[in-house]
Amino acid sequence: MEAVLRVTDALKSFRETRLSTLRPPTEFFDFHRISRPADLTQAVSRLTYNTRYFSGNYTLIVAALAVYAIITSPLLLISLVFLFGGFTLINRFFDDQWSVNVAGHVVTQKTLYMGLFVIGIPLLWFSSPFMTFFWLVGASSCLIIGHACLIEPGVESEYANIEGAV
Repeated sequence: MEAVLRVTDALKSFRETRLSTLRPPTEFFDFHRISRPADLTQAVSRLTYNTRYFSGNYTLIVAALAVYAIITSPLLLISLVFLFGGFTLINRFFDDQWSVNVAGHVVTQKTLYMGLFVIGIPLLWFSSPFMTFFWLVGASSCLIIGHACLIEPGVESEYANIEGAV
């Protein structure tokens, strides 16, 4: 029950910090503000401003790409469910004092963890989590950098420097 409260608190904190900066789709997909930056300094300036301004939207893009990557890789999904589910089941139903004798061998909580990791780690390795991670980094960075460099900052960006100085 305590773990559920921690997860709930973490989700509330995430929603308050990251998703509070979520901008409406009409502003995020404003095609009238798309233009090619004149030079590298303007591109870096746009990138700096837009990554802060649209941080909630970019977080949702990374989360959506992560869910897509996990769903489209069935072996990765199975291995993650196996490892996290097995770890949760062992923690919940088998304590340190639990043991059972199976065919002359004593099975304890440590033995269950050992079996979980002996099966789960190779299964996870064959599901190519590193390839999925690097795809996620590449795809999200291309989308975010592309969007942030092409969208002109709004009029409010001119006043951001004044507010910071006061």
